[in-house]
Amino acid sequence: MKLSIDLSPAQAERLRLEAERLGLTPEDLARAAIADLLTSVGEDFKAAVDRVLKKNEELYRRLA
Repeated sequence: MKLSIDLSPAQAERLRLEAERLGLTPEDLARAAIADLLTSVGEDFKAAVDRVLKKNEELYRRLA
C-alpha cells in the first residue's frame, strides 16, 4: 500500500533529522513508526481484553 501524508515544515524537518540521526531515510523511519504503532495497539488491546475477561470470569461463569 502506498500512502501519502502532509507534514508541516517543522514536522518534516524533525522527521528528517531523526531519520538522519538513526541512519535511515525519512520514509523508512515513518514506515517503522507506523508498523510499531500498529503492533503496539494490538498488544495493548489484547492486554485490556485479557484483564476484563479475567476480572469478570466469575460473572461469565454464573451467566453461562
